[in-house]
Amino acid sequence: MSVIHFGPYRVKITNSNKVLFPGAGISKGDLIHYYCEIAAVMLPHLRDRPLTLQRFPDGIAAKGFYQQEMSDYFPGWIHSCRAERVDARDSRTVNHILCNNRASLAYLANQATISLHGWLARAPSLHSPDRLIFDLDPPDHDFAAVRRAARWVVKLMQLLRMTPFVMTTGSRGLHVVAPLRSQAGFDQVRDLARSMADYLVRQHPDTLTVEQRKTRRLGRVYLDVMRNAYGQTGVMPYSVRALADAPVATPLDLAELDDRKLDPRRWHLRNVLRRLGQRPDPWADIRRHACSPEKVRESLRLIEKN
Repeated sequence: MSVIHFGPYRVKITNSNKVLFPGAGISKGDLIHYYCEIAAVMLPHLRDRPLTLQRFPDGIAAKGFYQQEMSDYFPGWIHSCRAERVDARDSRTVNHILCNNRASLAYLANQATISLHGWLARAPSLHSPDRLIFDLDPPDHDFAAVRRAARWVVKLMQLLRMTPFVMTTGSRGLHVVAPLRSQAGFDQVRDLARSMADYLVRQHPDTLTVEQRKTRRLGRVYLDVMRNAYGQTGVMPYSVRALADAPVATPLDLAELDDRKLDPRRWHLRNVLRRLGQRPDPWADIRRHACSPEKVRESLRLIEKN
């Protein structure tokens, strides 16, 4: 066991040699080191956002689990916030974990937290999302179709005077996100996202779909906007994914959508820091570009009339 000091906080590191990614030989110590190194870039995206942790104490070859509730044994300096459950019939609340500093990120990594999934709202405004998200799911393994779909989503957002930001998920697809002012509830934002998706499907009916059932997609890219709901989460920027080679959800410059070599798992734990050494975080100023959901709705009504 070793101890890492973060100002007044101490994080005990245990079993650092335990291999979490057998195929790549990546240990828990490697994971902790990565999250410590990426913290300065990642924390602004995590701050005050309720998290769902995806933990694999025995590595990704074994069954992991998801965790929302703060454990009793977590140190008191890890922040948390209480939120109503998604099921309104359940009056209990969840004491969600927040990750607001480097020590917290290191502690969660030592708990074998491989992936961090966050809400689209920040505490204390948990009923007012500050992001709208499109999750683009490819048909089969046709990632070129996903890149094309992402360009269409980007173009529509720009037409609506939103500022789009794109990220590989580290798994199969892409996320296209627009920052919002926290002026509307989740139901309104989800309805707005669905209206945008419906508009795109009308423009490209042979290549895009909003059908949730895979059997009805018929080789089209699925525009998933269901994450725009209270209590739903998306993988956080720079989160490692529990897949072979430890791929990382990586923010992109918009121009990278034209790169035919782009792959959702192109960046991973062992090369994404080198990427950031060559270019700054493309999402660094995302919050500065927040727009009014109501103004976006008005713009969408206008283009739908034409």
